[in-house]
Amino acid sequence: MLLAGGIVLLQVLVLAQMGQPWICACGSIDLWHGNHAGPETSQHLTDWYSFSHVIHGLAFYALLWWLAPGMPMGLRFACAIGIEVAWELVENTPLVMERYRQSALAQGYFGDSIVNSVADTAAAALGFLLARALPVWVSLALVAGAELFVGFMIRDNLTLNIVQLLYPNEALSAWQTGG
Repeated sequence: MLLAGGIVLLQVLVLAQMGQPWICACGSIDLWHGNHAGPETSQHLTDWYSFSHVIHGLAFYALLWWLAPGMPMGLRFACAIGIEVAWELVENTPLVMERYRQSALAQGYFGDSIVNSVADTAAAALGFLLARALPVWVSLALVAGAELFVGFMIRDNLTLNIVQLLYPNEALSAWQTGG
């Protein structure tokens, strides 16, 4: 736990050094921000993309269970946090932010606030802990359910986010914006 906490502290320091804002420019920190296409997305504690970070944690648990079955659980947890933090840092680089902006839903995206980024890491930690406690079939059902629910609610989810990040598609962007 101490190692994971140190990794999150490093996340905060690096994001601050990168110039990411501590909180939303609006001056508040909302528990939930439901406008997925507005300028405050990824600026508050949780939003529609928090579901994706829970899925990250579920996936990291499975990956580490497969790759390092003999590794102590505490170290596996720290590794999962390290992977999530690495993604959070990469996600907030100019290259990735610009790539996201190529998608219709993220045209105004300028990265995460530090508060949101740490909350995303906490969501991944929750996913890891859920995967540890739940039967595999329940974890798989959570992933499928979250993807379908978020996809239905905002026409975006982790799968679509990955597709648009790796292979931006104008037809998919048009569908995501309702066009």
